Amino acid sequence: MAISTDMILSVIGLMVMAGFAVFSSYRASAPRDDMRPKLLPWRLIMIVSAFVAILFFVHLVNILGYETGPGKGLLGRF
Repeated sequence: MAISTDMILSVIGLMVMAGFAVFSSYRASAPRDDMRPKLLPWRLIMIVSAFVAILFFVHLVNILGYETGPGKGLLGRF
């Protein structure tokens, strides 16, 4: 099986989004010394980047040949 450009870009996107989710998780849990509010909503950024990483993973699974979607699962359509 040949490695396509779509696969390379999907792997890169998956790694970037997973790394960004880990970084934003670290930033969300870091203690604050002063009483100023956080400027960015790190928990929301973490959830969104993890969701996009899951979408990249599903895209990789589709590239590798397994069909996902309604009616394609092991138990049929629910």
